[in-house]
Amino acid sequence: MKNPFKRNAPEKEFVIAGKKGGLGTFGGVFTPSILTILGVIMYLRFGWVVGNVGLIGTLLIVTISTSITFLTALSIASIATDQRVRIGGAYYMISRSLGIESGGAIGIPLYLAQALSVALYTVGFAESVVGVFPGFDIKIVGLITTIAVAGLALVSAKAAIRAQYFIMFGIALSLLSLLFGSPIEQSSIEMWGASQENSAGFWVVLAVFFPAVTGIMAGVNMSGDLENPSKSIPKGTFAAIGVGYIIYMGLPIILANRADALTLIDDPLIMRKISYWGDAILIGVWGATLSSAVGSILGAPRVLQALARDGVLPRWLRWLGRGDGEDDSPRVGTVLTLGVALAAVWLGDLNMIAPILTMFFLTTYGVLNITAGIERLLNSPSFRPKFKVHWAFSLLGAAGCIAVMFLINTVATIIAFVFVVLIFLWLEQREMKAAWGDVRNGIWMAITRAGLMRIGVEEESKTWRPHPLVLSGAPTKRWHLIELASSLTHNRGILTVATVLTSSDIAAKRRKNMENNIREFLNKRSIQALVRVTTAPDAFEGGERLIQSYGLGALVPNTVILGDSENEEYRSKYCGMISGFHNQQRNVMVVHQNEDQGYGDRKRIDIWWGGLKGNGGLMMILAYLLQSSRNWYDAEVHLKMVVENEMAGKEAQKNIERIVEKIRTGAEPEIIVSNGRPFNDILHESSKDADLVLMGMAEPDENFSEYYAGLQQRLKGLPTTIMVLAAEEISFGEVLMQQDNFQED
Repeated sequence: MKNPFKRNAPEKEFVIAGKKGGLGTFGGVFTPSILTILGVIMYLRFGWVVGNVGLIGTLLIVTISTSITFLTALSIASIATDQRVRIGGAYYMISRSLGIESGGAIGIPLYLAQALSVALYTVGFAESVVGVFPGFDIKIVGLITTIAVAGLALVSAKAAIRAQYFIMFGIALSLLSLLFGSPIEQSSIEMWGASQENSAGFWVVLAVFFPAVTGIMAGVNMSGDLENPSKSIPKGTFAAIGVGYIIYMGLPIILANRADALTLIDDPLIMRKISYWGDAILIGVWGATLSSAVGSILGAPRVLQALARDGVLPRWLRWLGRGDGEDDSPRVGTVLTLGVALAAVWLGDLNMIAPILTMFFLTTYGVLNITAGIERLLNSPSFRPKFKVHWAFSLLGAAGCIAVMFLINTVATIIAFVFVVLIFLWLEQREMKAAWGDVRNGIWMAITRAGLMRIGVEEESKTWRPHPLVLSGAPTKRWHLIELASSLTHNRGILTVATVLTSSDIAAKRRKNMENNIREFLNKRSIQALVRVTTAPDAFEGGERLIQSYGLGALVPNTVILGDSENEEYRSKYCGMISGFHNQQRNVMVVHQNEDQGYGDRKRIDIWWGGLKGNGGLMMILAYLLQSSRNWYDAEVHLKMVVENEMAGKEAQKNIERIVEKIRTGAEPEIIVSNGRPFNDILHESSKDADLVLMGMAEPDENFSEYYAGLQQRLKGLPTTIMVLAAEEISFGEVLMQQDNFQED
């Protein structure tokens, strides 16, 4: 089936181009950003801030808040000058760096936050209008305003931006009126704010003020409509932050000189009283709310359009990715956003959800910082931004965002985090595949490199893990080998599934395709494994070569799992291969499968044991690993030992019980007295009801082929049996008992 996320054009270009005839820096980024920054909090809450913490405290709060926003802007500039930022703004940046799941986990809440922000701002506008004209109905004014704002956005983005120029003029007029105003009474400058019993704490005030500086995403969300995103996003964003900082640092000086602390705290419209023309403040308030609503109604549908085009939304919502007109305007998405906003205006108490909306915005800022920090920290050759930022600044910005989120509202922060995590898990479960690469492989590469460089060459018993390599041939024909190896390594070791092809004319591309097919086959069956396909003139020689060369540094397969071969024609080569594995210090597990029984009910494992040394210790470990796996969970392990007479049996019983108690594997010791009976008879009688039998093999010598032939005769009629040959230099007895400093007698 064709991948719906594939693209013909490359996602990333070094020469970054934008939309011909699109918006410029001033109209596309600076204007929506500065108008969102200079918002309702400036008009209705800034006096309260100064009254509570005074001039010095306010200047400090403004500086801290703007610093976090500035650090985020640095990260945005770094990402924007490294890749072509298309429709979707912050979502696009995150998804192309951290992956489609992470981008979607941020993009969906970001869309909802922006859509509900339209309602939040239009209701705020309606409340201020009703305050001046009490005869109006708040809901009706809110609904009419929401429709008008959406209608403006439907005409075109450029028309909405032009409308924002008039709003900017109104805000500028209100600030000039405030500048040339006068005090309402004679009062000393408020340096430190009201007394402690009449004021809120510093961090409470910071939490109230901080949303005032979080408007930088309004310009980023217009990325798809910009003529040159890589140039306009950094310049416009930095300019908006700088202008906003100057205004926010100047206003406290005016407020602190024109009213006392209690007046500033008690009167939300104190600016109207101390301005030259008080009604200009109302114009500013209305302009601030409407401009923020326009910014949200422009940004939200574009995020939705990008989500739909990338296949993040369910298939039945893909129509939301449609664009209309020459500017590819998301009119369908705008209509849907209008519906969401109207429903919120009519039904909701937006004051309850406002803190969660702020959390979604701050989460986006934090993840953008993390994205830029990781990209820079990994030092990937593909990350070549024109605007370079040290990773420490980006991660500091992320830490600042998270800290402010908890300061503003801990409950809302937790709700936002849970919502984002649930979306991420939902998208990950869908196993989405995108045509673009992301930074996650780079992260794993860095972690893997650091781990490999620290792994010692010498094995230690305390850290031993099984790293099996299965010589499976075609996986479908020897699935029982892969299933067994997966049970041994689940969340513990590294499994490799390998195939040796005896044809010498197989091209590298065909081998690569075969590896991909096997990998896909394993993934569908939830088997986590590496895959290796190699060629050799002879399968047995190829197996030895593979084991000798395969691996990375100290991380190599330590155990080879292969199926039994009863073909007498190849027995000599087969045994030679086992001998070669042993000489390379690789443990060997030869699985003799009972075709009729398979692994039975997976309830009982028999170990024919001769002590902890060599094969005995390894068999104990293998049984324990199987017993703790999902397929063999809680199976009974019977530890069987044959002795010649009753006297030897009593001594052996005492020793084996002591060992089992020390190693704590849950095995049940069973001493069998032979009384002259042949071992073969005892083996078949005692293990006939087992589901799996583990037996040791002798070390290969010049007579190993004859020994192996006799071993195969012994296994006929038994349940599925694993013949184990330990070869590593470590003591598997120490692996089992290193915590007890116990030595076998």
